[in-house]
Amino acid sequence: MKILLGWGAALLLGVANPAGAQVTTNAPPPVAGALPVTIERIKVHSPAILGNLEGESADRDVIVVLPPSYAKNPRRRYPVVYALHGYSIGAGQWTKEIHVPQTVEGGFAKGAKDMILVFPDSKTIHNGSMYSGSATTGDFETFVARDLVGYIDAHYRTLAVRESRGLAGHSMGGYGTSRIGMKHPDVFGALYMMSPCCLSARSGGQFGTEAAAALAAVRTPEDSAKLPFALRAQLASAAAWSPNPKNPPLYLDLPVKDGAVQPEVLAKWAANAPLSFVDQYIGNLRQYRAIAIDVGDRDGLQVDAEKLHKVLDSYGIANDFEIYPGDHTSNVALRFQDHVIPFFSQHLMFEKRR
Repeated sequence: MKILLGWGAALLLGVANPAGAQVTTNAPPPVAGALPVTIERIKVHSPAILGNLEGESADRDVIVVLPPSYAKNPRRRYPVVYALHGYSIGAGQWTKEIHVPQTVEGGFAKGAKDMILVFPDSKTIHNGSMYSGSATTGDFETFVARDLVGYIDAHYRTLAVRESRGLAGHSMGGYGTSRIGMKHPDVFGALYMMSPCCLSARSGGQFGTEAAAALAAVRTPEDSAKLPFALRAQLASAAAWSPNPKNPPLYLDLPVKDGAVQPEVLAKWAANAPLSFVDQYIGNLRQYRAIAIDVGDRDGLQVDAEKLHKVLDSYGIANDFEIYPGDHTSNVALRFQDHVIPFFSQHLMFEKRR
């Protein structure tokens, strides 16, 4: 018997390295004359994550990249770009895949204005929070939009207004950018979604009864860690989108139970698909100074990315959409240097309001 679990396929389509190990990505050539940035590794406490049933730490690792001029100009304030990593990796691994600090320094050297970049870690025991909120994982959506932003504004010289904050992300981080961006235009002023995953609740991933049994047998984080990428992604999705405080030890409901599909669980997952709820947030999306979406021409996530672009177009919401040569990860570092950083340099506000 085969059981359809479409979200697992949505997470996997186009992903170059299901095992979650370090992905080898193309690095753009170093830019002559690039000035060094300063990297700080900090912990940010999140009341929104505190007390979750999964036992995720409320003290999150965060990487902060300060521009070359930051230390030299103690009175200057800067816009901030919050950059969200994908599934199965944390902030540290993603910064390596996009070749930080080289790409950030290169972006500035090629003409982008100085800004602060913030990379929060939202990895969980099942390898990803989906940047969603549940009693099981804690509220990672609020962590990003409220707790993290509040901490950065309080501890760094930022321009603490929405017009000077950008939100970007790749894969699961692109999903987080779409989700958080639609709900929090009061916090962010520009959005850039890189190869966003999980935009629709499409079918197409097939897991047999053995896979369903393997998921049902998980009792500890150690059990989860032994699962293949696709099945672990199912647990992450369930923890985020179908939490159940009455179902220990994992406190989640799976789309399949005792060999039978659970329609009510799949309905909850579908309700978390941005293409399902985007129409409710058109007014919010109109408030953004700029929105961009990109995806590789060999990335299976291309279809849904283009669907989101067309929805925005249908409502007359300006958005940049580009399909570029590459798979899910191969050219992401080049895109970050030559497209993401210049995009925010162009569209964020770099001066104080008068």
